[in-house]
Amino acid sequence: MNSLARAFSMCILMAVMASANDLPPTLAIGSPAPDFNLPAVDGKTYSLKDFDSSKVLVIVFTCVHCPTAQLYENRIKALAADYRDRGVALVAINPNDPKAVRLDEMGYTDLGDSLPEMKLRAQYRHFNFPFLYDGETQAVARKYGPVSTPHVFIFDQQRKLRYEGRVDSSPREPLVKTHDARDAIDAILAGRPVQREKTPTIGCSIKWSYKETGGEAEMGRIAQEPVRVDLVTPDQLKALRKNGTGKVLLVNFWATWCGPCTAEFPEFQKMFRMYRKRRFDLVTVSTNYPDEKKGVLAFLTAQHASSRNLLFASMDPYEEMAAFNPDWKGAVPYTMLIGIDGQVLYTNQGGINALEVRRKILANLPDDDYIGQQAYWNQK
Repeated sequence: MNSLARAFSMCILMAVMASANDLPPTLAIGSPAPDFNLPAVDGKTYSLKDFDSSKVLVIVFTCVHCPTAQLYENRIKALAADYRDRGVALVAINPNDPKAVRLDEMGYTDLGDSLPEMKLRAQYRHFNFPFLYDGETQAVARKYGPVSTPHVFIFDQQRKLRYEGRVDSSPREPLVKTHDARDAIDAILAGRPVQREKTPTIGCSIKWSYKETGGEAEMGRIAQEPVRVDLVTPDQLKALRKNGTGKVLLVNFWATWCGPCTAEFPEFQKMFRMYRKRRFDLVTVSTNYPDEKKGVLAFLTAQHASSRNLLFASMDPYEEMAAFNPDWKGAVPYTMLIGIDGQVLYTNQGGINALEVRRKILANLPDDDYIGQQAYWNQK
C-alpha cells in the first residue's frame, strides 16, 4: 500500500472511530414515545397519531438484509396478527442507511435496505404490518437508539415505554425459552407491571450513515483485485458442468458483442461479491474466439471482474457449447446454476431475473454457519 493510500485509510478509520463514539443512547424505560413521520412500503406516510386508538404500540426496528431479522419475520408477523384484535398495533421501522451496507454483509440476503427493496421483501413475505423507512436521515432511529435488528420497543396507552429489547430468547425458534415481547404485551394489557423491562438484543448492528465509508473502502479494494481470463477447452467445460467445486456454482456464458450480456454482467459480479464468503462460486465464460482475448480482458478489467473468467479455447464454438450442454442451442446470454451435487438448479437462455437467481442461490447454499437460513429461503 502506498503512502497516499495509507493516509486515506487512516482518515477513514479516524472518521469511523469518531462516529462510532457518537452512537445514540437507547430510549429509557418510562420515556414517552418519540414521534415520527416516515414513508412506508404501502405508499403511505405514518406518524405516532395514526395509532392513537391502540392500547399498546409495538415498534420493531428491523431491516431486510440481516439474517437474524429474516429469521424473526414470521414471529413479528405472528405478533401483529395475534394481538391486532386486542388493541395492539405493531409497526416496523428500518433504521439502516442502505449505502452503509457493504456487499460482503449481504451474503444471506436477496435484497438491500432501500425503500424499493423493502417493498419487494414485504410483498414476498406478505408483511401484515406497516413497514417504515428511516434510512434517509435516521432521525427517528437516533431518538429511539436501537442497537441491532430486530430491536423491540413497547409502549402503553399513554405511550410510555414499558419494554425494550429482544422479541424472544433465541433467533432459533425451536430453542426459545422465554417470549419476552409477548410477556410484556400481556402484562400491559392486563394492567400489570412488566416483569422484565429490558433485555439484550442480538442481530446485525444498525447501519448508521458513518458506515458508508466502509462501503467506499470495499469498492476500493475490489478495484484492486486482479482480473484475468483463461482459455477453456471442451474437456474442461465438461468437467465444469459436473461441478466438482464443493460449492453452488453459477455459470454465465456471454460475449463482448452481445448487448444483453454486457448489460447484465455487473449483476453477476454483484452476486459474486455478495455470496463469495459462502459455499458459492461464479464462473463467466466468454464465447468470443480465442484470438479476441485482448478485447475480452479489457471488458473484464473495466468491470473489475475478479471472479473466475474463461474464454473458449477452440475456434469451433459449437464443440465448446456441446461439451458443456448438448441441449444448449448457442444463444447468449446463457446461464446455469449447478448444485453441489451437480444437479441443475436453474437454467436460462436470455437475460436473467436477478432476484430469482439470488433466491435460488440462497435456497441451495448449505447452513454451514447460520442454521435456519436454508429453511428460510425454502419456505413458501
